[in-house]
Amino acid sequence: MSIEKLKDIIKESNNIVFFGGAGVSTESNIPDFRSSTGIYSTESSLKYPPEMILSHSFFMNHTEDFYNFYKTKMIYKDAKPNDAHLALAELERRGKVKAVITQNIDGLHQMAGSKNVLELHGSIYRNYCTKCHKFFDLNYILESTNIPKCDECNGIVKPDVVLYEESLDMNVLEKALEYIQEADVLIVGGTSLTVYPAAGLIEYYEGDKLILINKSQTHYHRRAALTFNESIGKVLKQVI
Repeated sequence: MSIEKLKDIIKESNNIVFFGGAGVSTESNIPDFRSSTGIYSTESSLKYPPEMILSHSFFMNHTEDFYNFYKTKMIYKDAKPNDAHLALAELERRGKVKAVITQNIDGLHQMAGSKNVLELHGSIYRNYCTKCHKFFDLNYILESTNIPKCDECNGIVKPDVVLYEESLDMNVLEKALEYIQEADVLIVGGTSLTVYPAAGLIEYYEGDKLILINKSQTHYHRRAALTFNESIGKVLKQVI
């Protein structure tokens, strides 16, 4: 049975890395982008397409429209960690998982108790003034009217999230590459592995214990030691 095999692999390893995408957060009722129920499919009535709104140039040129969308569609402050987040945090506590690499910006891994989380696309909980770089928390963004402005220099405050047209943080990316290269076991969950550059990280895994957990099949399934086409939370909860 695949679950039993996965249990054995995890039992024998103390160098596991988890790489996760939007599918990890959908189980906490945070919509993804590209599925039939995702933001790109369900927000067709918007004046601008979501891909355009979530771009650097749109943020610069239509900041108020950006924030109207961002506050209502990208922030889910009441979301709670699900079984996948909790299982990964527990595996880290047991000395099994060395790093969680995530494409999500919701902070749920940290909320669940994971300590070593590499956020490829940033976090809604970090926000900075574009002029003086003063830090602001999420509440400052939510409580501001229209465009959040710095309370010291009146500069525009920007979320520390990677928008389209922006590069990933090279320090975070390099750390992620290092963990993946050195991993004994790589568990990939909730991502179709089609969005680059993040998807390309899998190419750096040199081991033979690639575990894929995704509701739809990915083009890496032939390389995987185990594949689960079901809920990540369900799979990982059975492992704990």
